[in-house]
Amino acid sequence: MAEMIQKVGLKREKGYLYFIDKKGDISCALMARGKKKGGKAKVAVKVGLKKEPGYLYFIDKKGNISRAIMKNSGKKKKK
Repeated sequence: MAEMIQKVGLKREKGYLYFIDKKGDISCALMARGKKKGGKAKVAVKVGLKKEPGYLYFIDKKGNISRAIMKNSGKKKKK
């Protein structure tokens, strides 16, 4: 199960995709619909989260940052 890492309380706008970028901040980009192209990503909230390997970080329904253990945890597949 997932655990909450940081309480942010982000209010989402319709038509935008929210994600955690490489710097650990929450960014948003306009979603592409039909012939309309998507927009360039912009920082919505500066958080500065330090990510640990083996975890999947995401924004939950309440707008907080949560993480869950990855199933494979970066293990290589056998041939």
